[in-house]
Amino acid sequence: MCDFFRKFAAAFLAVGLSLVLLVGFYAFALPDRFFTDGEENFSLGTFLCVSAKPCERDITAAQGGKSSKSTLMLLGSVPIKDVTTDSMKRPMLVPCGEPFGVKLMTQGVLVVSLQENCGKCAARESGIRRGDIILSINGKSVGSNEEVGEIIAQSGGKACEVRLVRDGDEKTLELIPDRINGEYKAGMWVRDSSAGIGTMTFYDRQTGHFGGLGHPICDADVKTPLPLSQGKTGDIRLIDYVRSKSGSPGWLSGDFVNGSNTGSVLINSKCGVFGELYSPPKVDHEEIPLGFRQEIQNGEAEIYTSIDNTGPKRYKVKISGVDLSGKGSHDFDIEVTDKALIDKTGGILQGMSGSPIIQGGRLVGAVTHVLVDDPKCGFAVFADRMYEMCEKLPQITEKAS
Repeated sequence: MCDFFRKFAAAFLAVGLSLVLLVGFYAFALPDRFFTDGEENFSLGTFLCVSAKPCERDITAAQGGKSSKSTLMLLGSVPIKDVTTDSMKRPMLVPCGEPFGVKLMTQGVLVVSLQENCGKCAARESGIRRGDIILSINGKSVGSNEEVGEIIAQSGGKACEVRLVRDGDEKTLELIPDRINGEYKAGMWVRDSSAGIGTMTFYDRQTGHFGGLGHPICDADVKTPLPLSQGKTGDIRLIDYVRSKSGSPGWLSGDFVNGSNTGSVLINSKCGVFGELYSPPKVDHEEIPLGFRQEIQNGEAEIYTSIDNTGPKRYKVKISGVDLSGKGSHDFDIEVTDKALIDKTGGILQGMSGSPIIQGGRLVGAVTHVLVDDPKCGFAVFADRMYEMCEKLPQITEKAS
């Protein structure tokens, strides 16, 4: 009898410990905030059943709806943690999948390299680093390589006050130019603009806003997001593509259509670029509802993407590894399963970033990256994360007008 009770107690303890570990895991892995379209009770696409139930209500104003408190429950009975649920009217968006061009001018200039002249580098000695964003020199705002060079050349060798931003913090440094072959030099190369192509994710007919790329536009050398001063979108004519293969992802190649100026880029963020279009996209699909992250399931889905100038096509993909926490390097994984696309491109191409991902008739995400070793696979960002960023545009537009 004693053995029975000991075994029962051990089993009970093991179950209890397992529940504690599961609750701890889900408390860490699940976000503290969710969007819903008014549902007070909703389920998450987790391995074990996790659902949300309303708790003591704390209603406050929130963007486009109301905010309240819910409790996440494991298996319908074990509380995990309280979360905020923001209720909104589910947005209706046009999934695009067509290529577009982006031209960005930076806020200030980005230091892309430091160079020695005759064994000297004034910029390095002053403390300037690769990746710094220089805003002004001697109180004069700088927006181009030429402006930086002119101020340094006219310094007469006197110390120059350099105001810059590094990792979000503003600093002021003193730079004493080097005299090289009769001219004053700082010993640095800076960049003031960038251009490239990507794929537009969605268009909002109600506001004229768009979201695209699913990742920031970064400098090719320092790999950091470009600080945006102003940006424009333009039409792209695709020329060709290089097929992806293991170890060497392919890419789309194209040209800007001369003189095309289709919209403004107002935000360059971790989850994409956002702005306003002057007119709807050329390929105007039917509107579909936005899918919230907790609604995404592992399994079949499709993407809209373009590899030529005949417009975006639908291709089958598989979703896996959904990470609701927001703490990972990406939100979920995708794998191209469509034989037609694999035969043509080998999988995902650079330039497909931003291709909308549709599951259950809802826009749930956008392609962001291709895996080098297996280009059939890649990463994706939640569509609701992109839409949340897009919601900031009216305020920015108002300030810019």
